[in-house]
Amino acid sequence: MPASPPLSPPWHPERLAARLPFLHRRAALTAATRAFFAARGFTEVETPCLVPVPGMEVHLHAFRSEYVPHLGQGERRVLWLRTSPELALKRLLVAGAGPIFELARVWRNGEASPRHAPEFTMLEWYAPGLGLAGLMDQVEAYLRAVAPPLVSHAGVACDLTLPFERLTMQAAFARWCGGLDILATEGDAAKLRAAAAAIGVTPREDEGWEDLFFRLLLERIEPQLGRGRATFLTHWPTPQAALARRDPADPRAALRFELFVAGIELANAFDELTDPVEQRARFTADVAERRARYGSEGWEVDEDFLAALEHGMPAGSGIALGFDRLAMLASGARRIEDVLWLPALP
Repeated sequence: MPASPPLSPPWHPERLAARLPFLHRRAALTAATRAFFAARGFTEVETPCLVPVPGMEVHLHAFRSEYVPHLGQGERRVLWLRTSPELALKRLLVAGAGPIFELARVWRNGEASPRHAPEFTMLEWYAPGLGLAGLMDQVEAYLRAVAPPLVSHAGVACDLTLPFERLTMQAAFARWCGGLDILATEGDAAKLRAAAAAIGVTPREDEGWEDLFFRLLLERIEPQLGRGRATFLTHWPTPQAALARRDPADPRAALRFELFVAGIELANAFDELTDPVEQRARFTADVAERRARYGSEGWEVDEDFLAALEHGMPAGSGIALGFDRLAMLASGARRIEDVLWLPALP
């Protein structure tokens, strides 16, 4: 069988022509996004991409760089390309800049698939004084303002004119994992392993609580979400929401949601944790877990961010939305590279 001809580079006119319908839709989406937030009194901001701490999520891998003071300013030091603008944007909230939004370029090392790129755009916005329910209302309004009423991906359709489903993690596990009370197992690997085995999911050797939680989530729950109508998956177990406030009604859960549209995980949001003592404890645990899982390569606790929290961050909510994925849904593109002007996938 003859070999397939080599693919032309992404700058080739024929390849750009194939992407242009998707890219024009992306450009319209960008303009509509800015108009939506401007009309609601948000300020668009820009925060640094090269930072001492790229983010505190345990399982995200960052691109390492180094500052070399060849002009005599500063000291030689390791820096990173940010995995999210979150920590910077919250510093601006402390300073009194909110409500704010950013269309931020971010980087995550090792992530490449039809829905992932190592460099991509994240839309983040923060609304001081707004609770998680109010943020969900705002997200619904935003998507209806900028996206077509009917979207689909990989054969999964979603009608954005319908009220978005609001489903707690507790209810989702009970519905699709044989009545499993996930919050009652929190942190107890043996208890979750037994519950998983009872519904026909064989735990893997040395699979801890977190690993098994995510396997059940990915295999049993996420495939059910965002089908027909969009779904907010809310009230995550507290260990899975490092920068979210605990639910006052049930401290085992944190005030976090993820949004699923047409089967795609589109956004992640927190009712923001403002307690510097609890945040320090969570960050310290995250650093220790990252070292245990991935070795010494990494970064320390973000002390400057904790200093900002100690100064005082206003209560409110914030969200990170995958803008490239939204562009895929809005344009009908099948792959993330179709909505990138110059794809650079490895």
